[in-house]
Amino acid sequence: IKTDVKQEKDIQRLMSFAVEHCKTIDILINNAGVMCTASPYELTVDEWDHVLHTNVRGTFLCAREAARYIKENPNGGSIVNISSTRATMSEPHTEAYAASKGGISALTHALAVSFSQDHITVNSISPGWIETKDEKSLREIDHQQHPSNRVGTPKDIVKACFYLTDEDNQFVNGTDLVIDGGMTRKMIYAD
Repeated sequence: IKTDVKQEKDIQRLMSFAVEHCKTIDILINNAGVMCTASPYELTVDEWDHVLHTNVRGTFLCAREAARYIKENPNGGSIVNISSTRATMSEPHTEAYAASKGGISALTHALAVSFSQDHITVNSISPGWIETKDEKSLREIDHQQHPSNRVGTPKDIVKACFYLTDEDNQFVNGTDLVIDGGMTRKMIYAD
């Protein structure tokens, strides 16, 4: 169902539609997001607001509206927010995106505490380099940058979502799971 995650009414309609057709909501994966690459000297307020409203506001609104239904389940449920390693490291001209992903990471632990009495776990995943288009276009050096010796794939994130939403796994709560092939742990020195 077409939804603008910046719009509260759209999200409410989406959640209502999901419950109407599926009877319940047990799991929410918050994965809607946009990026804007612009020099901070040239980044407009509208561009900034678009990224923050889509990424952070959308994540909050979806979590809030889904939780209204999830809390009705006897065993609760799970919310997984997709953040990014960009919350803790950056490339030039990604200020809005980095700020939004930092916001998602902070929002995750706050929601985990707030929703805990309703048996709803809230965690986030911070992917690193995940190739979503053409894996064959990657070079050997792209893979070698990672201690895992490969660039990530969407399947790596899907497996983490299964882990974080498993109903036997409710002790993991309020955490950010970094899935980046070890790239953020690798020190790099220029010669």
